[in-house]
Amino acid sequence: MPDLNHLWQRFLLAIALLFGLVLGVGATVFGYSNTAPVAIGFSVFRIDGVPLWTVALVPLALVLVTGTVFHWLNGLHHFTEHMRHRRRVHELEAEVASLRAHLDQLLEMPDHTGTKLPAGPSGPSGHLPINGEDQALETAVASRGDEKSAKKPRKRISLSPSFEAAPVSPSGPSGHLPINGEELPPREESSPET
Repeated sequence: MPDLNHLWQRFLLAIALLFGLVLGVGATVFGYSNTAPVAIGFSVFRIDGVPLWTVALVPLALVLVTGTVFHWLNGLHHFTEHMRHRRRVHELEAEVASLRAHLDQLLEMPDHTGTKLPAGPSGPSGHLPINGEDQALETAVASRGDEKSAKKPRKRISLSPSFEAAPVSPSGPSGHLPINGEELPPREESSPET
């Protein structure tokens, strides 16, 4: 499907051009047809000998020039806002990339960008403490538990069972589930030694 918005915009521009040409021709004909001098007066302000065509065409020309200048300034404002927004987006993208690289470095994950951060003054990690961040981290780690539990060796638990347990099912010996409060007879469980 063709882009109708683009075609509509071209149509409006063509109509505006035709309207401007007709207005220009009409103003020229009006100017050459009305050359008689007139007197213009407003309160105490008075001008004599002004051609008649200036009475109609000068205000029209002033409105057109003012509208054009306003349109240009509005377009310039939108352009500067767009460029400021674009620059801010680039700054935020760079900040996100550096934060992602820093987070990957802290979590010891591979870097997304394929480049390593240069080693900073605080060591190979390039991490600078921000507002006592390292001291706060050490304090938080030290206060996680008491020192007795930190010195005890941890006991390892095996997850593999030492014997095979019989499968437990809610159904009875007949193979059906209990209905409406029906009780099942007690099950006989086999011991692992047998």
